[in-house]
Amino acid sequence: MFNKILVPVDGSEGGFEALKKAIELAKLCDAELLILSVYREHRLWKASVSLVNQELTSSTDEALEAFAREVAEKSKAYAQEQGIEKLHSYYTGGGPSRMIIKFSEDHDADLIVMGSRGMSDSTRYLLGSVSHKVTSLAQCPVMVV
Repeated sequence: MFNKILVPVDGSEGGFEALKKAIELAKLCDAELLILSVYREHRLWKASVSLVNQELTSSTDEALEAFAREVAEKSKAYAQEQGIEKLHSYYTGGGPSRMIIKFSEDHDADLIVMGSRGMSDSTRYLLGSVSHKVTSLAQCPVMVV
């Protein structure tokens, strides 16, 4: 049924629930599991702060990247503990919905399993949630947990 399942994770409870569901589906379908953690780059913030302190922006970037890497690695370790052998984990910076969609297309994912709410839940009313954007724009089915 599914050959490649993409699960975006962000360290939130919703992301972890999506990971558990994606693992369950990967087992049922003998599918490859692709774990993706996207950290949000704050271009405007970085541009204005870099005028004052270049060191601050690079340390913030490094902290966000390190967190995304840690989330991806912990998620991969959890999936391995659950018996998943065909899996890869990735992390990248950018706009979460755009990067999830691009990643799914670049890696030929045939299902995206994601949490309904993530780390940026408080902004979803103003900007629209990541899960809403992904379900609207993805070329493959999206399961929202």
